[in-house]
Amino acid sequence: MSQVPAPRERHPAGAGDPIRVLVVDDSAVIRGIVSRWIEASSETVLAGVAVNGGDAVRRAAQLRPDIIVLDIEMPEMDGITALPQLIRSCPQAKVIMASTLTRRNAEISLKALSLGAADYVPKPTSLGGGDAAEEFRRELFSRITALGRRRRAAEVQPQPTRGPLVAAKGSHQLRKPSTLPAQVVAIGSSTGGPQALVTVVSALAGDLNVPVLITQHMPPTFTAILAESIARTTGLKCVEAETGMMLERRCVYVAPGDHHMTLKGRGGPLELNQGPPENFCRPAVDPMLRSVAAAYGPAALAVVLTGMGSDGREGARAIVGAGGSVIAQDEESSVVWGMPGAVTNAGLAAAVVPLNLVGAEIKKYLGTRPR
Repeated sequence: MSQVPAPRERHPAGAGDPIRVLVVDDSAVIRGIVSRWIEASSETVLAGVAVNGGDAVRRAAQLRPDIIVLDIEMPEMDGITALPQLIRSCPQAKVIMASTLTRRNAEISLKALSLGAADYVPKPTSLGGGDAAEEFRRELFSRITALGRRRRAAEVQPQPTRGPLVAAKGSHQLRKPSTLPAQVVAIGSSTGGPQALVTVVSALAGDLNVPVLITQHMPPTFTAILAESIARTTGLKCVEAETGMMLERRCVYVAPGDHHMTLKGRGGPLELNQGPPENFCRPAVDPMLRSVAAAYGPAALAVVLTGMGSDGREGARAIVGAGGSVIAQDEESSVVWGMPGAVTNAGLAAAVVPLNLVGAEIKKYLGTRPR
């Protein structure tokens, strides 16, 4: 196997500079393959490699990468142990957890997100080629570029110090909201979504009087654990959706990994399918929102949270076309303002608010006429 290129020295960052990536994995094969992928891209450069968590902590402080790709299972110091130390020693870096798809690793990855990791990507058992390797490369690089661009922009153009987050006024073209009370809430999210979902659903727990549908871009196993986490944190009933389920008030339904979740009619039943990915995703937000728009019309409320890409925009267009309302998370509080930004920039949102105000904004649409 060819040698991994020598790490690049740190230099003053510019907005157009390649994204610097530190690869942390105990497997020499995976380090080599991922490193060559990084070197082959014009958008990224290999800052360095590390063989375990302790090595990563030392090298991150020295190399100051933009992105750290962090394995979970490593000797001497594993990824979850290293994560808080990496955040302390290299606070400007965004950490992407990479692990094979087991229930244990899924649980650890979700824990890592709560501890400050920016995202996760499931790693195939073999990177010898084929569809699994290509899917891993695509998923990994979509996260590296989205998180790296946002991190670099913040470095080059730091935001001014601000007070408490408040809803944006006058900075976006907003739609007039529906005058009917919402009878369902449909939420879409991706990068940064697990933590955002817990924040939003927790804020709703005491006042929720309608069903909630969630599509979070996640692989199988992760979505079941996400549903368990939401239920445990909020005290609400939260389940991974199954075909044939009828909607219950105060119940949260999470689309299972690798399946689109749609609604056949008002109140259900839910239907799952493995139709073609939309926006490179399955589950995707757009199919869910289209079906909710068809079932509930002006009584539908869609919420688009942090995530890369534009999934949810066309579904939000269907919601608005049916007379319903859309809430989007604002840019400053989003890990990546791709999905909510696409909705906002298309002029489809009735409100664009920070994450800590999304729950309160949703409540305005439940049971009473909003604004």
